[in-house]
Amino acid sequence: MVNETELMSPPEVALFLRVAENTLAIWRSVKRYDLNYVLVGRKVFYRRRDVEKFLTSRTVSGVPRPRRSRSAA
Repeated sequence: MVNETELMSPPEVALFLRVAENTLAIWRSVKRYDLNYVLVGRKVFYRRRDVEKFLTSRTVSGVPRPRRSRSAA
């Protein structure tokens, strides 16, 4: 069983999300996404539950949207 409060390092999160570690640093500096992190001194960590919450918030439904009909102008 995985502890959802487990701390993950930026390289672990980058691998998990399949993004570059530098991308995470940019997201942190510009506050682009609501991906919480923990600072311990200068070290950055992410809680597993926050990474999973982030993924859930970024999930897009596979159901197509109804098309708007074009009106004759």
